[in-house]
Amino acid sequence: MSRKRKNPATLKTRRTFAGLALIAAVGLLAIAAIQMLGADKKPDEPVAAPTETNPLYAQLATLAKRDARDPLALGRADAPVVMVEYSDFQCPFCKVFATKIEPQLVSQYVDQGVLRIEWRSLAIFGAESEDASRAAWAAGQQGKFWEYHRALFDHAPEKKNTGAFTRDKLVDLAGEAGVPDIEKFRADLASSAATAAVQADVNEGIGIGVNSTPAFLVNGRPILGAQPIEQFRASIEAARAATGQATE
Repeated sequence: MSRKRKNPATLKTRRTFAGLALIAAVGLLAIAAIQMLGADKKPDEPVAAPTETNPLYAQLATLAKRDARDPLALGRADAPVVMVEYSDFQCPFCKVFATKIEPQLVSQYVDQGVLRIEWRSLAIFGAESEDASRAAWAAGQQGKFWEYHRALFDHAPEKKNTGAFTRDKLVDLAGEAGVPDIEKFRADLASSAATAAVQADVNEGIGIGVNSTPAFLVNGRPILGAQPIEQFRASIEAARAATGQATE
């Protein structure tokens, strides 16, 4: 009795994602977060935006791409503040940020030219996270990343990897998000380019010590978790002030 052999490339990709998700390395983000929070604060406790200059923030700030052609970014490429967001479409706290906090930041800062948001797919919660991230990248190739991003979070499951993000459902969501060419979407979703793009994001996040989602860099300053909107506003205003741009 013969067994059906699995695609070696698929197995390699799965192992790579699983291996990265299990890495417990302490990177730049972890060090910077500890310094920012202080020894007497818990990691999930909101803190005021720091005012001191930390060389680690400058290193982390270089991760912002500021590419005007980046379909996974929102806001002006020359905005004074860039927030890099590491997120997973199956993460419940990421959903809270995406549906409750982010729209307010877009209205208050992105639409005013102050803030740019750059997405990174930290797909660490299994196969459906990986597929959802590839699908979001595919939607981005047709200029519909943010519409698809919202559709994914609107349909995010309470329990991970339970069938909410099967390939067929991801295609259905593409229609809901207004992706114009569904056949191209299907092809891009299954492409090696999509896999490489998502893996590059995972590599970047894990490489700086992100091991949970969501996590953010505001001009290099870390924010860990779906903190209250006041935390994001304080960090954005501090980063804005540091560039010399007056607040309104």
